[in-house]
Amino acid sequence: MRLRRVLIAWVAVAAGGLAAGPALPAGPADPAAEAPRAIAATPESLGRPTPKLTWVGRLVAPVTVRRAPRKSGKAITVLQPVAPLGGGATVLQITDRAEDAAGKVWVRVRLPIRPNGIQGWVPVDVLRLNVTRLRIRVDLGDRRLTVYRNGRPIMRFTVAVGTVENPTPVGRFAVAELIRTRTRGAFLGPVVFPITGFSETLNEYAGGNGRVAMHGTNAPELLGTRASHGCIRIHNSDIVRMARIVRPGTPVEIVP
Repeated sequence: MRLRRVLIAWVAVAAGGLAAGPALPAGPADPAAEAPRAIAATPESLGRPTPKLTWVGRLVAPVTVRRAPRKSGKAITVLQPVAPLGGGATVLQITDRAEDAAGKVWVRVRLPIRPNGIQGWVPVDVLRLNVTRLRIRVDLGDRRLTVYRNGRPIMRFTVAVGTVENPTPVGRFAVAELIRTRTRGAFLGPVVFPITGFSETLNEYAGGNGRVAMHGTNAPELLGTRASHGCIRIHNSDIVRMARIVRPGTPVEIVP
């Protein structure tokens, strides 16, 4: 199965595969549900993230990401419209905007590459703009994940985080993809949210590059402990609730 091969190749978690399990029912609508909504906006209306709102953009064409907001800026990487892990759309969190000498609008975006926290500039015309009023905060000390909407907490879960030897990285990231395994018995649970962060102690794991994710678990008894290789493990029922509203581009803040 393609999904199994892809997930095993990159995620920084304890050894194991996507075990077979029963298919998940769709479930009722969540009372906190808020699907990302398209907005009619001009590039000039873009701004930096706030506690209540973050701009995101779906990539509609391949683009070279640059260190400065101009075509002559040094290239950092090339991004494709199809996300590399799950095959969905590439969606980027926008953190700033600028205009070059010709008046062309550029936006700074968080990148799903090493080193952690790296950002770069792309022209706004390669993005289809959207906005999210959600953000996620993970407190490693309390082993607690909180989802906020419009600055107010709407979900709060106990999670498992990285061990002392292989800790979960601290900093500001974004949800990079949403991958549904749809099996409760899977090692990674029914949903996987790769983020733009990587393990800072493992350069590779299970043949992959140490990408960190928020995902479900087939070992709920370990929730509330330091048990992973850097990923954030969430109870399956909780991550299914998250998947009803959280989409790529959502800000993720991880604190000690």
